[in-house]
Amino acid sequence: MSARKLAHFPPRIPNFLPHHRAPNSSTHFKSPFLPKPPSVLATNVIKSYFEAGLVEEARTLFDEMPERDVVAWSAMISGYTSRNLYMKAWTTFRELLREGGDVQPNEFTFSSVFKACKTINSLSCGELVHGLALKHGVLGSYYVDNALMDMYATRCDDMSRACAVFEEMGIKTPASWTTLISGYTHMGDGHGALQVFRNMLLEEAELNPFNISIAIRACASIGSQVFGKQIHAAVCKHGFESNIPVMNSILDMYCRCIGLNEAERCFHGMLETNIITWNTMVAGYEKSDPYEALNLYSRVESEGFTPDSFTFTSVIAALANMAILGVGEQVHGKIVRRGLENNLGVANALIDMYAKCGSIMSSCKIFSGMSSKSVVSWTSMIIGYGSHGHGKEALELFDEMVRSGVRPDRIVFVAVLNACSHTGLVDEGLRYFKSMVSDYNITPDQEIYGCIVDLLGRAGRVKEAYELIDSMPFIPDESVWGAFLGACKAHKLGELGKLATNRVLELRPSVAGTYLALANIYAADGKWGDFARIRKLLRKMGSKKEAGRSWIEVKYQVYSFVAGDKLGSHIEWVYEAVDMLGLHMKEVVYNPDLQDELEEGLKETDF
Repeated sequence: MSARKLAHFPPRIPNFLPHHRAPNSSTHFKSPFLPKPPSVLATNVIKSYFEAGLVEEARTLFDEMPERDVVAWSAMISGYTSRNLYMKAWTTFRELLREGGDVQPNEFTFSSVFKACKTINSLSCGELVHGLALKHGVLGSYYVDNALMDMYATRCDDMSRACAVFEEMGIKTPASWTTLISGYTHMGDGHGALQVFRNMLLEEAELNPFNISIAIRACASIGSQVFGKQIHAAVCKHGFESNIPVMNSILDMYCRCIGLNEAERCFHGMLETNIITWNTMVAGYEKSDPYEALNLYSRVESEGFTPDSFTFTSVIAALANMAILGVGEQVHGKIVRRGLENNLGVANALIDMYAKCGSIMSSCKIFSGMSSKSVVSWTSMIIGYGSHGHGKEALELFDEMVRSGVRPDRIVFVAVLNACSHTGLVDEGLRYFKSMVSDYNITPDQEIYGCIVDLLGRAGRVKEAYELIDSMPFIPDESVWGAFLGACKAHKLGELGKLATNRVLELRPSVAGTYLALANIYAADGKWGDFARIRKLLRKMGSKKEAGRSWIEVKYQVYSFVAGDKLGSHIEWVYEAVDMLGLHMKEVVYNPDLQDELEEGLKETDF
């Protein structure tokens, strides 16, 4: 290179730099390549440890740091929160406060601590941190305000505090709106969530997949297909129809709102799906059309997806609804091959499926082999024992559950009371009813009272059942009176039945079975005019009592039939079995009464 080409370069680089100061000047030129302080490097390593799941190594390095600034403390608290170690995050925050000195928590510290308070279920801790955040002047920070609002929305009994934080926010970001909508949805207030979503649209806040998905979930929680369709239209308008999580939420909304036809159209219109999409559809059809649920399940693997625990839970529930033991055992085998047999939700579903398919011993085997049991596990097994007539075993299992430290809830007591009712354990059932109120502070609702009325009625203690109904702290609903009328009919107590009749009719019952019970009581007493009046009311309803459908599996094929069925290739075998059962019933001196004959006649009548 010639000297002429180098002539334009400055003779000395330092003099070429603008505003150059001498090295001993108070202000130095900072090169971007200067080495970082050891504390910064250590903090980065701590973050890497947490990302890799090396929690103990992160703590050891933190303890060995000679100087720990607020960034290091925040990294530890945030790291614990990210690994779901919320109590450790809270303890570390307390260590920071005790250490004092020049290190003071900042907005990132407080946002992580609020997340920890939310999850350790401690509103008092959250309130304390709120006060500290106010003292340190970090309120108004985007991170702090959203975390504070989320904590109050999750831990409080209402949304007043969360709304107060939201109203005081200077700038409401999409995440702020999403947090508030999510809070209302978490509280079970779908209407409130949709109102916030509407306000967000009026203020022209940015729509994103997160707030749309939560708004759709709110629609599903209140069963509003109308609002759901409106949001679906907004999804298409704003171009989110290709977003899989959003479309999965829409599918779930349609399935929950009994809009399976819409869900099916939406499902077939999706250009891209994932396993959650298929799980949503399988779960949607599980109760209304279990055959279609099985059909969808059979296509999952051919579409390139691997069934997970959620898939199998819904499939097992569908099989339980159809009582197909053989196919259930095949699916169970597939679960074992995939290593999912220890999944809590799957194991609970298997217990229920085997019990409903008549194999209570298989249910016991799965229950006994579970390494950990939830209250759902115990409840499923108690229900299984009760439905198979093993009342004493159900009560023994309940006592074992209490001894193991699991606190029973309302659903467990419903299962226990039903088991007592079906096996004639009246005194035991009443004892558990009193224990529910006095020992567990569970307030009886309509369903619980209905169980007790059924318990007393089946045992012939119908007058006690009537006295219980008369002492209820609220107006008995149709289910309670239905259980009582059934007892009056079974024990031929027409007088008590007539006492309850007017009370029932005041409720304008909507279930056809209630009218049938009333009609049968009038017929048994020879009051054919009243019998005809009840039939007329039933005719005006335009509905019939839903016929019970029976299922039976023969050589891996399922057959179903209802009372009075005349169709089917093997229906003659069914009637032969019914005749055989009739002979056995006569041997034990069983005679169908007039009421039963009338009820069968009413079932076949075209109202």
